[in-house]
Amino acid sequence: MGQRPTINDVARAAGVSAATVSKAVNGRYGVAARTVERVLHVVEELGYESSLVASSMRSRQTGVIGVLVADFEPFSAEILKGVGAALSDSRYDLLAYSGSRQLSPEGWERRSLSRLSGTLIDGVIMVTPTVVNVSADVPIVAIDPHTGRADLPTIESDSFGGARNAVTFLVGLGHRRIGFVAGRPDLRSSAARDAGYRRALAEAGIPFNPALIAVGNYEPESTREAARRLLARADPPTAVFAANDLSAIVVIEVAAELGLRVPQDLSVVGFDDIPEASRFTTPLTTVRQPMGQLGAAAAEMVVALMNGETPEATHVRMSTRLIRRASTAPPA
Repeated sequence: MGQRPTINDVARAAGVSAATVSKAVNGRYGVAARTVERVLHVVEELGYESSLVASSMRSRQTGVIGVLVADFEPFSAEILKGVGAALSDSRYDLLAYSGSRQLSPEGWERRSLSRLSGTLIDGVIMVTPTVVNVSADVPIVAIDPHTGRADLPTIESDSFGGARNAVTFLVGLGHRRIGFVAGRPDLRSSAARDAGYRRALAEAGIPFNPALIAVGNYEPESTREAARRLLARADPPTAVFAANDLSAIVVIEVAAELGLRVPQDLSVVGFDDIPEASRFTTPLTTVRQPMGQLGAAAAEMVVALMNGETPEATHVRMSTRLIRRASTAPPA
């Protein structure tokens, strides 16, 4: 019987270095997809066994679930915590990956999937994707998906109901001029929060005023500009509902720059209840969405799909609730 093939044998046959072979079979970064395929083909031909990882790579099973995010911001961080908690007692590892958005903010998911699926991960959770109709060789679950029709399994919060309750709360305090700082228009949750805002106004008999709408796109600088335009009006709102907590915090900062006191001169409500919301100088009244539960539910769903099971539901919506803090009060 001949000697067992070594990593150097694989390297020579594949025309690469031993270090590249090690990276390829262990799923590390820095190796082109085609090179990985060539190395794994040689591994199969020669019967090279470096470790259990190499064996799993050759069978196209890595034991890794990838979580794709556009940015590592507070919302995605809380989602990751939920995913991690759900997988803590499982046999799966977690890979958090943020794809580059410099070339184009849309379609980053496809680029990331092409790099990771089939060689590094067995399943994917996409957080706030710009598209939901993507294909891959592994199961995919989307959290807080795009506005388009969702062919993929999805997990989201009741953004419409949460926004409606937030604005109804402000109306109950006596506010009639209520502004809205909107988020990303490509996200279904943003559209739902806009609709919830409008529904609450209609139910209160308050005419919708487009001049009280400012679009921040969840970006700090654009939110700051939008908030400044809104609050510097000759007839500014007495309250503002922001589509997420980071936007609400920016609104409070801009209010301070303009000499407005929160909540004496301006009430502000956010959405998410990220950790910063309760720690801010003026603790933020906000709509709490169960971010950890969203991540855990997505993890459970993608594991079920990876195991060939059919989840009870493939489009899940979780409830939200209003958390009242110091940033809201009756109008002066």
